Amino acid sequence: MTFRVCLVCMGNICRSPMAEVVLRKVLDDHGLADRVIVDSAGTQGWHAGDPMDSRALRTLAGRGYDGSGHRARQFTNDWFDRYDLVLAMDRDNLSFLRRMAPSGVEVRLFRSFDPAASEEAQEAQEAEVPDPYYGGAEGFEEVLQLVEAASEGVAKHIADEID
Repeated sequence: MTFRVCLVCMGNICRSPMAEVVLRKVLDDHGLADRVIVDSAGTQGWHAGDPMDSRALRTLAGRGYDGSGHRARQFTNDWFDRYDLVLAMDRDNLSFLRRMAPSGVEVRLFRSFDPAASEEAQEAQEAEVPDPYYGGAEGFEEVLQLVEAASEGVAKHIADEID
């Protein structure tokens, strides 16, 4: 069985591609890479075809990750049939995806899998990955830290689903 997950932010050039790169590495570290397909997309198509934001690339590279092959894509309604799990980076994108989703499709916040996020924040769907686009390098560092923490939880969830 192949499990498929899609990570979604607004433009698919910062948060969701960073999460895609990190989650792939975490899944590989857990011996799950050959059983899981990880993709990312944006709810908006402004950057479709563009590479990852250069600040996101630099932040990833600083920790040994390679995001150079990424090209932005837009999530569309027919994609729900492709994925077992769709994870939004923030509440706005979560709301957008849930309005699009057919009934029965699991759409959650990415950080709802982060054990460091408070239980109250997880239950209230407030555990977000903030958008670093309009800020400086520190915002991208924060995103990477949050993504690394949540990726471990996502990997555990996926392992439980496929075993």
